[in-house]
Amino acid sequence: MIAVTGGGGFLGGAIVRQLLARGESVRSVQRSDVPALRALGVDVVRADLSDARACLEALRGVDAVIHVAAKAGVWGSAASFHSANVQATDNVIAACRTLGIGKLVYTSTPSVVHAGGDVANIDESVPVATHFSAPYPQTKALAEAHVLAANGAQLATVALRPHLIWGPGDTQLTARVLARARAGRLRLVGGGEKWIDSVYIDNAAAAHLNALDRLEPGAACAGKAYFITQGEPMPQKQLINGMLAAAGLPPCDRSIAPGVAWLAGAVLELVWTLLRREDEPMMTRFLARQLATAHWYNIDAARRDLGYAPQVTVQEGLARLADSLNRPRTGQ
Repeated sequence: MIAVTGGGGFLGGAIVRQLLARGESVRSVQRSDVPALRALGVDVVRADLSDARACLEALRGVDAVIHVAAKAGVWGSAASFHSANVQATDNVIAACRTLGIGKLVYTSTPSVVHAGGDVANIDESVPVATHFSAPYPQTKALAEAHVLAANGAQLATVALRPHLIWGPGDTQLTARVLARARAGRLRLVGGGEKWIDSVYIDNAAAAHLNALDRLEPGAACAGKAYFITQGEPMPQKQLINGMLAAAGLPPCDRSIAPGVAWLAGAVLELVWTLLRREDEPMMTRFLARQLATAHWYNIDAARRDLGYAPQVTVQEGLARLADSLNRPRTGQ
């Protein structure tokens, strides 16, 4: 049996469905119940992975773990990110060792190497950043380091860094772009000219199965991290306007200067802190830097060591997105 933590989420759910499609027995572990997964025959277990005992019991009886669950976002307390991303991951590692589970595939993020400037065609030889402007990349970097350090003869580990996952059912990137466009609040930082790469949801999920299949003690991928993208870098505005077109919306032609976006993020962070608001502000300094810089990666290592090959192109992904957004809804 294979355990997928965070199986009720966007990426986790896609991984679960791909595992089921090839006949695997799957357990999904997350805090809330997921009736839709139960209906598919998934063993759904509710557990807070930051609780060591609960984590141990949730993973008892499985042969491998794909650890997707995490606290993502650009806002929140450092303690909450540390608990969900570092402590939970440490507990997963400890449970694997105690229970004799031999494989651990960890979902990381390319943000761990982002030091603030353009990131263009880099590979995994680039070191993890030493300074972070938000707790999300900082805690993910720490958790990734723990996972890779745990690799050995009894437990083989690997970390994947999927970048900007999108597609039908996405409640983060895609949903936010469309919501802001419909509200007239969407702006392209610096005109959206910086090049980025992304990864369609089915490709991101398939990469995790590739890693699971290749992973074993001494394997080429064991103890290493890999960037996962479409391998189709393009100007940021091209992808965003592609999403807008899929939803039947006009392209975005409004822009904001990078410095103005950063200043707006600083002001909003101060306001949110003073008001003790827990929801995310529209802009933060971390987000402004992300939107104002290039982000695209060399995925040759993933192709070589994992056998990763994106099967769905950006064009096909946008067509699938359009189909899902325009499909008549039935039932409740």
